[in-house]
Amino acid sequence: MKFEKVIKFVSLLAMAIFGAVAFAQEAATGATGGNFAAIGKGLALGLGALGTGVAQSAIGAAALGAVVEDRRNIGFAFIFFLLPETLVIFGFVGFFLIQ
Repeated sequence: MKFEKVIKFVSLLAMAIFGAVAFAQEAATGATGGNFAAIGKGLALGLGALGTGVAQSAIGAAALGAVVEDRRNIGFAFIFFLLPETLVIFGFVGFFLIQ
């Protein structure tokens, strides 16, 4: 059931993004590709953040359980909880590299 909702959401999101691009008009001076660069920047940062949220949702529950069982696991829990944040950093780098 949950998988079907995810598929529906992704399909709706793709239709909204590509529909806007399909009906966009070119500028009077000619298209420079800046619109596609803006879409790429948004996808780089947005999908990086989305991936981080998905990863941290499962890791957070496991980290909390490990810390409750033994307080000495808090260092490992922080490391594994903060590790997916590199996805957002990579998205940020891609955001600035796309011209």
